Amino acid sequence: MSERLRLMCVHAHPDDESSKGAATMAKYVDAGHEVLVVSCTGGERGSILNPRLEDDIHILRDLAQVRREEMARAQRILGIQHTWLGFVDSGLPEGDPLPPLPEGCFALEPLEVTTEALVREVRRFRPHVMTTYDENGGYPHPDHVMCHDVSVAAFAAAGDPERFPGAGPAWQPLKLYYNQTFNRRRVEAFHHALLELGQESPYAEWLERWDRQDRVVTTRVECADWFDRRDAALLAHATQVDPDGTWFKVPREVQQRVWPVEEYEIAASYVPVAEGEDDLFAGLPDDAAEADALATSGGLRLAHDTRVERAA
Repeated sequence: MSERLRLMCVHAHPDDESSKGAATMAKYVDAGHEVLVVSCTGGERGSILNPRLEDDIHILRDLAQVRREEMARAQRILGIQHTWLGFVDSGLPEGDPLPPLPEGCFALEPLEVTTEALVREVRRFRPHVMTTYDENGGYPHPDHVMCHDVSVAAFAAAGDPERFPGAGPAWQPLKLYYNQTFNRRRVEAFHHALLELGQESPYAEWLERWDRQDRVVTTRVECADWFDRRDAALLAHATQVDPDGTWFKVPREVQQRVWPVEEYEIAASYVPVAEGEDDLFAGLPDDAAEADALATSGGLRLAHDTRVERAA
């Protein structure tokens, strides 16, 4: 594995980082890499999903502050760096027809505004690799879709000195990945593992109505030894997860045995991408100084690009 490289993980809300790639991040931190999570919004409009806390007066009075405190706890557990991009949660619209999004929310911000904010963070932290969501947002929350849009735009713009010249010296991340948390094979593996243990599976109904097409997984990071840190970080977001819910129905030792990896889809890369990758830093120089030189050099050419550009 490469040493002392930098990974930036861009997420829509606090708690997303702990449910998508958290074990990978903890593994890389323990290996000596630098890992930065960027939270695009503060999660101010999130629902309280833990039934034990839904009537808590402090939480109801100041959910925004509570979510900042939860994020700080998760950050300490994972050992990562963290920054807020500073935009306001859009909420998840519900109803038929769907209501309009609230004025001033992240999903309605001009893409140039959100892109410049993320480019500033890219040029400050200088990641060699970035992760975010696919063009569907992982699921169609407006903030997740916008997170994809701004991440793709910032990945393309950060290395161009003519784009956002006031946002710092140009820096080109060398690889961009999409988190791929759920696919049918993973859910089926958990479902059958629970049945073999003689336990009821919460995934039967999911599989009966499964209608999403699986993405192409290119990279599987072995990280079962860090599942305990992942789970602890997720539980730190106490308002956002039911400790008795589906997330925790499969015993950790079963997860480690039947699905010991976190999965990613390569979206763009300035270095060759080998089949069957098991490392987000694969293909980069082993020495961080050499990787830095590559990221600041002109004339880079994409070796792999399957991004879906949703905005010109």
